[in-house]
Amino acid sequence: MEEKLPIIWEPYGHYLKSRVAEFMSKFGAKDIWDLRKKSQEDIERFWGEVEKFLGIRWRKKYTKILDVSQGIEWAKWFVDGKINLSENCLKYDENLLAVIWENEEGKVRKLTFGELRALVSKIASALKKLGVEKGDRVGLFMPMTPEALASFLAIAHIGAIVVPMFSGYGPEAVKIRLQDAEAKLLITADGTKRRGKFINMKEVADESVKDVQSCEKVLVFRYTDEKIPRTQRDVFASDVISDGYAEPEEVDSEHPFMIIYTSGTTGKPKGAVHVHGGFLVKIAEEGAFQMDLKPGDIMFWITDIGWIMGPWEFVSALANGAAVFLYDGAPDYPYPSRVFEMIEKHKITSLGLSPTFVRALMKFKDEEVLKHDTSSLKYIGSTGEPMNYAPYMWVFEKVGKGKIPIINLSGGTEVAACFLSPHPIDKIKPMSLVGPALGMDIDIFGSDGKPVKRGEVGELVCKKPWPGMTRGLWKDPQRYKDAYWSTFQGVWYHGDFASQDEDGFWFLHGRSDDTLKVAGKRVGPAEIETAVIESGKVVECAAIGVPDEVKGEVPVVFAVLKPGVEPSEKLKEEIKNIVAQKLGKAIAPKDVKFVSALPKTRNAKIMRRLIRAKYLGKPLGDISSLENPSALDEIEKAI
Repeated sequence: MEEKLPIIWEPYGHYLKSRVAEFMSKFGAKDIWDLRKKSQEDIERFWGEVEKFLGIRWRKKYTKILDVSQGIEWAKWFVDGKINLSENCLKYDENLLAVIWENEEGKVRKLTFGELRALVSKIASALKKLGVEKGDRVGLFMPMTPEALASFLAIAHIGAIVVPMFSGYGPEAVKIRLQDAEAKLLITADGTKRRGKFINMKEVADESVKDVQSCEKVLVFRYTDEKIPRTQRDVFASDVISDGYAEPEEVDSEHPFMIIYTSGTTGKPKGAVHVHGGFLVKIAEEGAFQMDLKPGDIMFWITDIGWIMGPWEFVSALANGAAVFLYDGAPDYPYPSRVFEMIEKHKITSLGLSPTFVRALMKFKDEEVLKHDTSSLKYIGSTGEPMNYAPYMWVFEKVGKGKIPIINLSGGTEVAACFLSPHPIDKIKPMSLVGPALGMDIDIFGSDGKPVKRGEVGELVCKKPWPGMTRGLWKDPQRYKDAYWSTFQGVWYHGDFASQDEDGFWFLHGRSDDTLKVAGKRVGPAEIETAVIESGKVVECAAIGVPDEVKGEVPVVFAVLKPGVEPSEKLKEEIKNIVAQKLGKAIAPKDVKFVSALPKTRNAKIMRRLIRAKYLGKPLGDISSLENPSALDEIEKAI
């Protein structure tokens, strides 16, 4: 399908004068593809020029850009440099807008950079008073509020290490992460509202810290009038956060500032370790060059602190002088147009969303969703999983009016953050990620460890180090090497299937462990799911591969129908025939199961591995990131 796709967007007007265009000219590249090539060929020159262009503030300048003396897996960047990530996110004019916050009830708060800087300093001072020192780990279990953002920065400010967690986690998930990180303190809230109902986060926090011996204190921010219990570990923020001041801690560029956990297929979650220098430079570069962020812009990514896009949003915006928009609530509550209402109200310039959220909106009539002025938008970002054709075009045509580029990016928690991404001066095809992010030596390998031809699907890999790469997994260096460096010698194996079409545009096909091999042919679940959704009767679906004696593996589809569409045997056959027509008879699903919901992570990724495990009666593995456990009951009933 990708080979037949036309270019639907070309840069014009202010996009041609974006920050990446300015950098491209200074770097001596003739166009964006030449810049990609040059940035891959000489990564040291590229990242050195990037940090200067961005005006990164160093306490002490580095002596060497890159050191791979301990192997590519343990690359060090900006060697001997002294820096603080928090300081670089707070360096702008005190009167410049830094934060806008809104909750479900419509309450709004705004902070300038001066006010955010003061709040970060107060929280940093309080943390020091509570005994938090450089290198200590601090859990962050908070809703999306200004204090959550300020706490994130305050922890980095004093040289401690933040451990961000999803605000919707249960006690066991929080406990596992606190124990693994050996957190000294947990920052949490009394609670928040979701769909109008009180969510008691303090109760979850209390239960989670019971067996965490390292956790000495729980710092609690209050947002509601709900009565909550107080334990001996508790310290209410109002009692300790006053007018204190804390100077930013000067740390080595390789000093860790964050451990962020990503779920493993089996075993405990993996703690990706990110450092002050590399994370700052890489994420600031992505904000500047992929979303063109600068003072006066407002970035709103529909996310949570516990997903890499939370820290990405914080750092990419603030390090470039743009404002962060924080929304604490369900993005479609109390009506499906809520996100677009906030865009109009706050004149948001960049919106980030997931394909799952888009599909959820498409259940409604356009006039229920798209009734607000979104002319302030200049960029729309998407990530989480591959976006199917119908949702992609809905966003491009209905939200962006065909005038706004979709920055469809992909990377990972361990990558910090993008392997593939369009840029404002790229031409774009539907669903395409266009090409490698700048400075990333990305390729597509076959099972033999050699690059595949255009049109062929293979493993997404990175052949050179980059500043944002995780510095191993927390306390588990061997698991890190096994997970990412053992498949191809000296090459990062990411676990995603990708391809290039005949024009050189890059596409993702989902996780390689989700990919099916039907009669010897590899097919990504996204291809099957796109075909199913094009039936016009399915909102979203998941395709899994199950063993077959003849074909080796065959697809089974679990589909959520549009409102008003009734399940039937006739509809099953219709869906099978659509897939057969579009992808070939061999790829036609063995069966189609109708369900009301699919299991998803808290950052809206469909958990196909859990569906497959349920179908085959195998152990589920780690389910701590599962948002809706009841969906697994749905799967079981359908089987």
